[in-house]
Amino acid sequence: MDLGIEEQSLIVYKALASDVRLAIIRLLSKDKMTVTEIANNLKLSNTIVLMHLDKLYKANLISFEKLGHNKVAQIKVDNINIHFPTNVYSELEHYEIEIPIGHYTNFSVQPTCGLAGQMDYIGKVDEPAYFMDPQRVDAGMIWWNEGFLEYQLPNYAGKDKQIEMMEFSLELGSEFPFSNNVWPSDITFFLNNVRLGTWTSLGDFSDTRGVYTPDWVPDNVNQYGILKNIRITNEGCFLDGKPFSDVKLADVVDGEATFVLKLSVDETAKNDGGCTIFGKGFGNHDQGINMKIFYK
Repeated sequence: MDLGIEEQSLIVYKALASDVRLAIIRLLSKDKMTVTEIANNLKLSNTIVLMHLDKLYKANLISFEKLGHNKVAQIKVDNINIHFPTNVYSELEHYEIEIPIGHYTNFSVQPTCGLAGQMDYIGKVDEPAYFMDPQRVDAGMIWWNEGFLEYQLPNYAGKDKQIEMMEFSLELGSEFPFSNNVWPSDITFFLNNVRLGTWTSLGDFSDTRGVYTPDWVPDNVNQYGILKNIRITNEGCFLDGKPFSDVKLADVVDGEATFVLKLSVDETAKNDGGCTIFGKGFGNHDQGINMKIFYK
C-alpha cells in the first residue's frame, strides 16, 4: 500500500493508531482467523473485536470471508510506504522535466508484456511487436517479464554548468499475469550504461485500486506501484534516501546532450518477476519519469 500525507490516507493512519488493532494485525499476519479466535487470543468480547475489525476493513487493511457460519478475517497488505514532500538543495539552480513512460527510445522485452492507455490496451498484449506501435507514446502503464526499456532524457545543463545532483523518480512494481501481491522482482537501474543498483519490488499490487488507474482496468490486474527516488551526488548513489551504490556524478555525467536511463529485469536475476512502470493517469502518482538536475 502506498500512502502520502493527503486526507484520503488519514483513514489508514487512524486505523493503525490503536494497540488492539496492531495486535489484531500481528495475529492475522500469521494466519486468517475467526472473530471468536481473535477475541479469545486478546481476551476481549466478540463485539469489541468486531468494532476494531470494522475500522481495519474500512481502511482496506483486511478482508472478510464466510467459512460456514463463521466470519473469517485475513490481512490484505504486507507493506506500507509513506511518502513525504521534500525540498532538497533549494539554494542550487535546477531544472525539472517529465518524460512520458511511452517515450522510450530502445527496448527488448519478453512476454508477459503489454501497454495500456487511458481507454484500452494499446495493440495486443504479450506481443512485443506492439512496443513499436505509434500509439505507445500515449501509454500510461507498461509491463514486461524479462528485458529492458531505455529512455533518453535531455541534458539542458550542458558543458558550461557544474551538475551537483541528479534525481529520478518513477512508479514501479513487479509483473505477474493478472497480479500477485507477493511476487519479488529484481529491477536494475542503469544511467549512461553505468549500473546504479538493483531494487527488489515486493509484488504486482492489486490489493486496492490505484488512485489514478482508469475505471476500465479490471480490479484483478496491476493497479499501482511504489514511487522510487534515485539520487546521484558527488558522494554516491541513493535510493529513497538510503545508500544504493558507490556510483558518483563523475561516473555518469559526460557532458553529452542526453542522459540514457535504462530499466532492466535480467534473465539471470535471483527474483526474475518482471517489471511494471506506471505513468500519467495510472497508479498512485500522476507522473511519468521525473528528472531533476541541480547545478551551479
